[in-house]
Amino acid sequence: MLPVVAIVGRPNVGKSTFFNKVAGRKISITENRPGVTRDRITADCEWRGKPFTLIDTGGIELKSEDAMWKEIALQAQAAVELADVILFFTDGREGLTASDYDVADYLRRSKKPVVLVVNKVDDYSPDKLFEFYSLGLGEPYAVSSEHSRGIGDALDKAVEFFPTGEEQTDDSLKIAVVGKPNAGKSSLVNRILGQERTIVTPVAGTTRDAVDTRFERDGKAYTIIDTAGIRRKRSVEDDVEYYSVLRAFDAVRRADVCLLVIDACEGITEQDVKIIGYVHEQGKPSVIVMNKWDLIEKETHTIEKFEAKLKEELKFMDYFRSAYVSAKTGQRTDKLLALARQVYDHAGFRVPTGDLNDLLMDAMRISEPPSYQGRRMKLYYASQVAVHPPVFVLMVNDEGLMHFSYERYLENVIRNAYDFSGTPIKIKVRNNKENE
Repeated sequence: MLPVVAIVGRPNVGKSTFFNKVAGRKISITENRPGVTRDRITADCEWRGKPFTLIDTGGIELKSEDAMWKEIALQAQAAVELADVILFFTDGREGLTASDYDVADYLRRSKKPVVLVVNKVDDYSPDKLFEFYSLGLGEPYAVSSEHSRGIGDALDKAVEFFPTGEEQTDDSLKIAVVGKPNAGKSSLVNRILGQERTIVTPVAGTTRDAVDTRFERDGKAYTIIDTAGIRRKRSVEDDVEYYSVLRAFDAVRRADVCLLVIDACEGITEQDVKIIGYVHEQGKPSVIVMNKWDLIEKETHTIEKFEAKLKEELKFMDYFRSAYVSAKTGQRTDKLLALARQVYDHAGFRVPTGDLNDLLMDAMRISEPPSYQGRRMKLYYASQVAVHPPVFVLMVNDEGLMHFSYERYLENVIRNAYDFSGTPIKIKVRNNKENE
């Protein structure tokens, strides 16, 4: 595993701005108000040729009695436990506060290496740092995250504490958990992980960022990504939520597999279909997860009725795989990782070129392509050129003669011959210039 660096401090001291600068892209949401970052956010970074994992955390208010602040503090404390090095952020404009001393005491007890960062020091002078020595955490490093000043000095100190040893590449299966707000995504993530990894409250929209957690199960590595709920555009109330939705879409793009969580009590909605459609367009294998199944009154054919509704609404991706689970009780949640890996394997399957050509030539003899102005499409050869998702290229006499309904017919022929359930496949038609 890569060395882990955790950014810790009270709210609104610029932790997320520093995180985004080092990560090289805007991952954590930055707003000039406390409480925007709630969960642990991670990014793989590198400094002076040394790779590491950087964790952004929500602000720690150790003495707050507010339930949300207590949850945020627990997440930050979990990051401290994971960390090899801690960057303790303070505010050079406001100076020290009682909360800073509380956090400093907590970090001393952790026995972890701590680099003291004084952020928002836009105009450096040594006298601005004197009071920070009173924290008893050694030399303070002046930084202006907003203007990218002093960041290198703090990182230079942090990498000195990195453990030695061989580093491992991330070969984990990345699973994004996406859906509407309050569908139970975070509860499902916590159930799969067996720990309170993301903050779960009854309030829709608690998860603001895409939260990555790497773990192992049965000797296999996974990274599960909990995301903010994706609302309809007109329901997004502020900039913070807007960026949260963008993070969710970004999580889909970088995931290997998506778990598409639907509230079974509501049934599949127009917004669910739009989210699923986006995953389909991105070429990601997926599993439709009907959550809260414990709340559904069951009859003999209840699942069959739900399946029929899914087939009706998801005609554009009739290859879908589904699971009926309860994050609350754990019902069938133990099957999800195996399902995710199965659809991922389907997306990586490659059809031998000879077998593919025999299959499609037979299919075209059984049902000829429709003719247009006396001309009929002729297939010269076909090949699979990519996986994840599978992409098939058909070389023909005239690509303009391929009708979308016939393309769908050929896709179904491939699917009937090979198990591509759970994953989209793409067919590209090209003119074979050698035979023109």
